[in-house]
Amino acid sequence: MGQRTFATRGDRPSRMVLSDRVARGSRADDASKRSRDRDRPEGPWGGANRTVANIDPARRRGPASNRRDRKADTRDEPGQTRDKDESHFKALKMQRALATISYRQRTAVKARISDVESFEQFDLLPSLKEAVYNEVLKGMVDVKPTPVQRLAIPALLGKPVGQNADAGRRPKRAEPKREEFLLAAETGSGKTLAYLLPIIQALKIAEADDDAVKAYNERLEAERERRGGAPVSEWIDKFEPHPNHARPRAVVLVPTAELVDQVLATAKKISHVAKFKVRPVSASYSPVKIQRNMYSHGGIDMVVATPHLLAAMAESDPNILSRVHHLVIDEADSLLDRSFSPETTKIVERAMPSLKQLVLCSATIPLRLDNYLADHFPDIKRIATPNLHAIPRRVQLGVIDVSKDPYRNNKLLACADAIWTIGKDSSLQGDADEVVDIKRIMVFVNERETTQQVADYLVSKGIDAVALHRDTPEHRQSEMLASFTTREPMRATRDEIEAAKQAVLARAGPAAPRRHLPNTKVIVATDLASRGIDTLAVRHVVLYDVPHTTIDFIHRLGRAGRMGRRGRGIVLVGKNDRRDVVAEVKESMFRGQALI
Repeated sequence: MGQRTFATRGDRPSRMVLSDRVARGSRADDASKRSRDRDRPEGPWGGANRTVANIDPARRRGPASNRRDRKADTRDEPGQTRDKDESHFKALKMQRALATISYRQRTAVKARISDVESFEQFDLLPSLKEAVYNEVLKGMVDVKPTPVQRLAIPALLGKPVGQNADAGRRPKRAEPKREEFLLAAETGSGKTLAYLLPIIQALKIAEADDDAVKAYNERLEAERERRGGAPVSEWIDKFEPHPNHARPRAVVLVPTAELVDQVLATAKKISHVAKFKVRPVSASYSPVKIQRNMYSHGGIDMVVATPHLLAAMAESDPNILSRVHHLVIDEADSLLDRSFSPETTKIVERAMPSLKQLVLCSATIPLRLDNYLADHFPDIKRIATPNLHAIPRRVQLGVIDVSKDPYRNNKLLACADAIWTIGKDSSLQGDADEVVDIKRIMVFVNERETTQQVADYLVSKGIDAVALHRDTPEHRQSEMLASFTTREPMRATRDEIEAAKQAVLARAGPAAPRRHLPNTKVIVATDLASRGIDTLAVRHVVLYDVPHTTIDFIHRLGRAGRMGRRGRGIVLVGKNDRRDVVAEVKESMFRGQALI
């Protein structure tokens, strides 16, 4: 596979348009149909059923003098003029961004998975089932697999459930030497557990059949007896290296250090019962720690890493990826985009000779990613859940018109007022005299420069808010997100609330507020925090800026209402925002439909 990636095709943004062929493989029939349609005379009613506006930008814009005379011009900022026709054309592209699989296919998938109600129905090892119930999902009352788990776990184990509806109509291809899967499922649907369980099972089965590992374990047991039962950690560095020394058999790639820690936490819970070695590679760990993890004498089974660091390590030591049997590209729409595609492609190419299973996961499938997969992995098995590209109905969406009183186009004031309303409503549910439940709220903006401005304003209004963006140091990002990703409820005593109040007043400086909202914590972030982070504790999301595309609507609102919980999103709509797009998103959410 060459270095060309889907991000290099064309000059349009790579995440503007999502695929309408997520659950289908071949596009030959679609291409021939489009060709016939173009050649067919239109006649008097030829354009009645068109879904795409074939607009010539030159004809649409018209002469410059005419455009200056139009009354439809609007101003975003002093000195900048935007043609309203251009705004409408951009909105048209936005509304076309999420053309998903048909409802006939969604219904068919629901029917195929309706009988799966328990993890006991999967052909998993007893240790993995025990890990699911007693470690990963410990404390949950009604433990049932999610739709993506019902589809993906049997398929990755070699017992497909919910194959493509049109798979039988495609010509039979020769079986590839490796299996390739695309897991397309909505945010918060449990994709991590869906791919980890089958991969760990494959690792355990391969380990049981590996003669070199068996012989090593026998020698290790003999050495343990010779040393009188002393802890292995005290003398393992002086013993011979494990056959998997610096040669992991499974690699999980994710875009950020926070996601490394999140996937690592789930894998470690499983490892407590299933007994395998998983190690992280990200900027959150020192080079010495990473080196010690990778080259441990005890061997390594799985690595969870960001592409840049792992690609750099593989450049200096190509053998690191020489025994990789399972490769997962999580958040594939990001890892195969411009920022990560060179490093991701290098890792895939180095692992390809030994690779047995390649898994790509994403909550949104851009059209260019779909085309890239069709070109480079034509035999990939596509697993799409019924609610792909749809925001769950359990997430409610409220709209605040900032152009009206009392805000008068002041989004900062509207944002602070919305957070104060959430905080005051939730404070009525707790015991204000002793312990208060802390509500965690995420505010999303479009531009990195806006994050600090919004956070500072919220602090000046007595709200404990911090800014999170790509310039924030990696360790600071982890600290800020730690309290937003925990499943445990956050509570504070009277003394802790008073200490937090003093900290907020100190940060506000001379403009210290007269009042303080004691029961909320707020993160103001760009899309850095909207992708993949398991913000299970977040019930409220404020969209300070209307997202550029419906793709961003999915990821941002997907931070609330995860794992079946209820959530609420609030959109601040200003005078220059596309109100019709927001209205269509709200209606689609109410109907439980995909965003189109």
